[in-house]
Formats: sequence, structure tokens, C-alpha cells
Amino acid sequence: MRAEDVYLLPTGIVGGEQAAAAVIGGQGWPLADGTLAFTSVGVVWREDGTSWIAILPFAELSNWAENEGDDMARHVGRWVRRLGGKRPDWAGLSMDRPRLMGIVNVTPDSFSDGGLNLAAETAIGNALIMTAAGAEIIDVGGESTRPGAQAVPVEEEIRRVLPVVRELARRGITVSIDTRHAPVMRAAMEAGAKIINDVTALEGEGAVEVAAQTGAAVILMHMQGQPQTMQTNPRYDCAPLDVFDYLSGRLAVCEAAGIERHRVMVDPGIGFGKNASHNAQILGSLPLLHGLGCPVLLAASRKSFIAHVSHDEPADQRLAGTLAVHHMGLDAGCQLLRVHDVTHAHQALAVWRAVSAAR
Repeated sequence: MRAEDVYLLPTGIVGGEQAAAAVIGGQGWPLADGTLAFTSVGVVWREDGTSWIAILPFAELSNWAENEGDDMARHVGRWVRRLGGKRPDWAGLSMDRPRLMGIVNVTPDSFSDGGLNLAAETAIGNALIMTAAGAEIIDVGGESTRPGAQAVPVEEEIRRVLPVVRELARRGITVSIDTRHAPVMRAAMEAGAKIINDVTALEGEGAVEVAAQTGAAVILMHMQGQPQTMQTNPRYDCAPLDVFDYLSGRLAVCEAAGIERHRVMVDPGIGFGKNASHNAQILGSLPLLHGLGCPVLLAASRKSFIAHVSHDEPADQRLAGTLAVHHMGLDAGCQLLRVHDVTHAHQALAVWRAVSAAR
């Protein structure tokens, strides 16, 4: 087993006094220096095209790694430090607790709220309702990236989003621009946005340069293929590991361009070039992403994945499934949830935090 082929998946995650006791007793390790800790580890590795996993108590991980040799001991040590390390403030927000991002799509064709916010005044009003309900970031998008969506001219995308971004920023709201186009990124940042949320992980022409030059906080999302074709026949060797490797590579590109890791959040891209099985595998392995040393965003609100594993409900009838996925994300230590239904998500988050602290 080569050290570079090994990944660590935190398991046995606990919170509150249980987490504190586990860490103090040497039986666990903090997850992103938050209120959760993991007490066991899935040692995952690839071999001859197949992925394997073995579960170890955390207290035995160090001895196992040392017995595997110096390379493995160093590799595991680096993973453990990244898993447990404190996440610096991101976009002016502390990452010591999970937060909510509200979705405002200024588009006619987004899968859930297409057409609802076409007028800037309506979009701004809905964003203000979301912030009053508990959203601490508003994500503004002017181009749908749902499966099969067609590209929008950059000039039209800018026309749609700029009045909304400018007014929300003027009101002191933390604004994220949801775009894959560098000119839109630059225009939104000049209008007061603080975050670039890119479904292509800054792969577009000029995107990395704009992010580096503007000092933006960045969300890197994994997507296999393009919106027009991404759901045709997505394939992975091992979806969670392939997503991890892709995001790790994009982080390296960002750092080489001068975008420090503390400015970056990662998103596994639920529903973007993934079938129901891929989505389930990724959701079941979310804590793996903490090995990148960055905050983690979960964006699963009203996604078709929920309908595929349920009764094929339309987008506006997927609240219960959305909240179930959010709960999984919170238990996995995700720092940000991207949501449509802010009032319900805020209530669920408050209950989760109270119960998690009391464990």
C-alpha cells in the first residue's frame, strides 16, 4: 500500500461533551476544530482500480501508520492535521459554527425558482426576507446551470445580477456571485460581492486571475462535464475519491495563482454530473472532504437526487428530503448549507445545534 494512495475518512463522529471527552482522553480528534470530533477512521485506499476501506479506532491510527513505515506516518500525520485544523474566518465570517446561504436566482429557467426573481426589486425583496430569516450569505445567480440548461450571454448575465448585487452589498449583506464567467465575477466584485461561487471551480478563461486579483473568497465546486450534457452518462471509479482528487487539484491551481487556501471553500457538487448512486456515495463520505483543510459547503436543496430516491416529487415538494440531507451535512461537519427554504433550514439548524451541544 503506497502512502499517496491512502485517504482518511472520519467516522464515529460525536459532539458536545462526548467530543470533548474523546479528545481529552486521546480517543478522538476534533473535526475542523469545531464542536464535533471523530473517534474512528476509515482508512481508504485504491489498488488495481478498486477502492478499499478498513476502520480503525482513532487511538490506534498512529501506531498503524508507524508500522507501515515513515512515508505512511508522515502522510497520515499531514491528513490528521488538516482534518483537525482550525478554519480561519472566511468572507468575514467565522467558521466555528454552521451557517446558511440563501439562493436568489435572477433567471427564467432555474430548476426550482426560475422566473420568481426576474425583476431586480423582487430579487432584492426576497433576499431581504432570507436574511431576516437567518441567511448570512445571499448567493445571486444570473445563469441556470441545471441539467440541460443553455448558456447565457455574459452581457445578459451581468445585466441580471448587477442591480441585485449592488443593492444587497449597499445594505451590508454578504453577497456571493454564482457564476462561471470571469467578466461576471469581476463586475460583481466591483459592485460589492465578497464571494465567487463557481460550479466549474475557476476552470473558465480568466477566472483564476480574477479571483486572485480581487481577493475574493472562493467556492470551488466539482462538476463532471457541462450543464447541457452532465447527466447523460456520468461515470466514476470511486465517486467520493474522484471528487476529492479533483478538488485537491483545483486547490493546488489556486494556491499557485496566489489564492491562499484559507480563502477557499469546497463543494462536492451534488447533482452535477452524478447519478443517484454517486450522490449517495458522496453524501455518505462527506467528512472525507475535511482532509482538504478547507471549509465545506453542502448544496443539496431541492435537488432531483431527493426525488430520485423518493417518489419523484417536483422541486417545490422536496423540503423534507432537503432537511434530511442537511442533517447529514451538519453531522459531517459542513460549515455552510446553500438553501432555498431559509426559514425551515434555520429552524432545523437551531435544533441540531442545541441537541449536538448536549450530546
